[in-house]
Amino acid sequence: MVSTTPKYLQIPPLENGDRLTRYEFERRYNAMPHLKKAELIEGIVHMASPLRFEPHAEPHARIITGLGVYQALTPGVRLGDNPTVRLDLDNEPQPDVVLLIDPASGGQSQLSKDGYIEGAPELVVEIAASSAAIDLHAKKRAYRRNGIKEYIVWQVLDERLSWFYLEKGEYLDLPVDEDGILRSRVFPGLWLAVSELLGGKMQQVLAVLQQGLSSAEHKGFVQDLAKVRDVQSE
Repeated sequence: MVSTTPKYLQIPPLENGDRLTRYEFERRYNAMPHLKKAELIEGIVHMASPLRFEPHAEPHARIITGLGVYQALTPGVRLGDNPTVRLDLDNEPQPDVVLLIDPASGGQSQLSKDGYIEGAPELVVEIAASSAAIDLHAKKRAYRRNGIKEYIVWQVLDERLSWFYLEKGEYLDLPVDEDGILRSRVFPGLWLAVSELLGGKMQQVLAVLQQGLSSAEHKGFVQDLAKVRDVQSE
């Protein structure tokens, strides 16, 4: 059936490699309701391939399980699965997972009236299989420049997890302690047993996380978030 809409009113479809402004990207994305995931990274459109179980869906479920437990026991922290994030005029990614401090508790991002994240969440996670080149270069630059404080890239095919933290405008590798645990600098008590996570040993992963949630640092963090929330509500 031939469209009767004048050509100047027709919205072109999104295509990989398009160079667009964020506003034009959103216009085209919204006109394609069947599209599951597309991102604008440094002004270039990237459209995801169908996701397989082992290289992506299962690792995604593992990491979100741990972060979900942390969020559930940390009032003032929010967790999102594949949310669109309006970072800047050239970047509108859709990270696999975000963990953020609620604006009411002093977080650095906001929720727009139409339900999108605006600004930089405190922590972003990407599950990188075929997307590793983008996640470790263009996305990493955009996330660093916009002030995302911590960035996790799980390089599934390489069986490697990198956790970066922002220090004086640069991303540095978060050091693994002598017990093989990564400890967040932004979210006290968020402890990750790396080898166990990579090996799918989720009971051990959750046991280590529980230790972090029982720590004095986590208790103090929860109290600090509550104080900020009380002040802002006055």
